[in-house]
Amino acid sequence: MLKRIPRYSPFKDKEKFSAIFSENVKYFYVVLFVLAFFIPVFIPNKYVIHTFISVMLYMVLALGLNIIPGFTGLLDLGYVGFYAIGAYTAATMTYHLGTLGPPWGFLSSFWFILPIAALNGALWGILLGVPTLRLTGDYFAIVTFGFASLVELIIINEMWLTRGPMGIIMDHKPVMNLAFMYPLTKHFFAEPIRFTLVGDAPFFYILLSIVIITIIIMNRLEDSRLGRAWFAIREDEIAAECSGINIMKYKVIAFAISASFGGLAGSVFAFWFMFTSPESFKFWESILILCMVVLGGMGSIPGVILGALVLTSLTEVVRELLDPWPDLVQARFLVFGVILIVMMRFKPAGLIPLSRVKREMGSRDKSIIDAMNESFYKFKSGKG
Repeated sequence: MLKRIPRYSPFKDKEKFSAIFSENVKYFYVVLFVLAFFIPVFIPNKYVIHTFISVMLYMVLALGLNIIPGFTGLLDLGYVGFYAIGAYTAATMTYHLGTLGPPWGFLSSFWFILPIAALNGALWGILLGVPTLRLTGDYFAIVTFGFASLVELIIINEMWLTRGPMGIIMDHKPVMNLAFMYPLTKHFFAEPIRFTLVGDAPFFYILLSIVIITIIIMNRLEDSRLGRAWFAIREDEIAAECSGINIMKYKVIAFAISASFGGLAGSVFAFWFMFTSPESFKFWESILILCMVVLGGMGSIPGVILGALVLTSLTEVVRELLDPWPDLVQARFLVFGVILIVMMRFKPAGLIPLSRVKREMGSRDKSIIDAMNESFYKFKSGKG
């Protein structure tokens, strides 16, 4: 009598599926971004492209914030402050320096402002981090919350620089000037190539490039000596300091890098939206970005990408559903709160947790953890 051979399914074995996903995550990224590249071609719907731009913008923000709570274990409630600093760096430079002619016209150029906004974000990250990073837990979270509120008050009250509640309308559209390639292109084009970036499609590809670069940088940071120091600080700050890790130095570097990505995303947002006002940088934006990190899995790069994709898409869905009732639009934050409560109950490590966190929080086989702890104590006592 023939026995029925059970069909193998990797989805029935979560450990094997996680291992397969971890080993092939780079191919997952390649497939994902190849598909994303053709979205404006096959789905030329303005609303869909607009939504995908928002998704990618929040991916950059969430990956930047992930360095602080995910890699170093600090709770940052003021990340929107760096986002606002990047946006207002772009807006004020364009507004105040946009009328300058040659040779200073480059000061209001999109390509010049992008790195300046990232550096400005990093500078404010260092200025905030140096005096406050000795704080821990709730005290640090309160200080970062105060920083975001301070940035908002400065934007509202410094009318001479930011135009306060009126906001800044940007009339300088980004230009891609390829005139330097004219010796190579003169056989095909009569004049030097010069594109004005109008509409959503150019920003779709700009943000797609920024997301790819951000993921590469985050993966390199995670596997580097710097990243391992951050994870050591997150696991046990005292043990990391006893191992010779300069806690303050590595925390300040983490804060600067994280803030630079916030500034970069803010400058792209300003040029894309062509209008910058304090209303875009409320405290709830920090909570939304933090929710993306928590939902995906703190410290997990694929998880944070998934968290940004889910919550940004959900924001648009809830906004459409609540459109007949304008007074209830803000109720979408209540939906996010419910999602977080459910996540904390059933998947506290996030949708795609780090392997170490998943092992500690999700493993049903306690003998594995006991064996790890036993080997650790043997090593400390010199018996291992």
